[in-house]
Amino acid sequence: MRGHDEAKRALLLAAAGGHHVLMSGPPGCGKSLLANAFHTILPDLAHDEILEVYSIYQLAKQARSLSERPPFRSPHHSSSEGAIIGGGRYPKPGEMLLAHRGVLFLDELGHFPRRVIDTLRQPLESGFAVVNRVEGSDQFPAAINLIAATNPCPCGYYGSHEKYCTCGDKARLKYMQKITGPIIDRVDFVLEMKNQGVQLPSRPKNCAS
Repeated sequence: MRGHDEAKRALLLAAAGGHHVLMSGPPGCGKSLLANAFHTILPDLAHDEILEVYSIYQLAKQARSLSERPPFRSPHHSSSEGAIIGGGRYPKPGEMLLAHRGVLFLDELGHFPRRVIDTLRQPLESGFAVVNRVEGSDQFPAAINLIAATNPCPCGYYGSHEKYCTCGDKARLKYMQKITGPIIDRVDFVLEMKNQGVQLPSRPKNCAS
């Protein structure tokens, strides 16, 4: 991968230390590309970790071999709270738990429901998630690397070198406030990324701010 040297350095440190990362930038700047490649630089799982991850997949009735490579999960932003943490009549692991010992990539974080984002708070802090359902309550391990990506504003082009942003200051603030509280306090690296293209000329005065 060419460019984004600072972002790649931060991801190397995150892989070495088990840190969480939030990348913010306009579409096409490389957020998803870097996030999808992140798990490839993680070390192989130890024997006990392989069995631990395999057991979680068996509980969730998800296919996984006894692979030594860390899992990578990337749920859609329309996913519900139950799909992320776990659910069902009998407690069953969700996407965050299936990412145990690996990577949970949340693309378009600003489009996830606020309630879903809030549920990440306790598992990110403790490394465990509690799934409460009618037939019981279970605690599952959830030691993950969270890699999240978001646009800097609703239209996505604030700071872009290719298109002008059409959002006002209030719209940008409201958009970012959705993810600041529960996530930012637990994220070790917040990366502001830019498109590595040609700089646009100055905005005409009659354009939206």
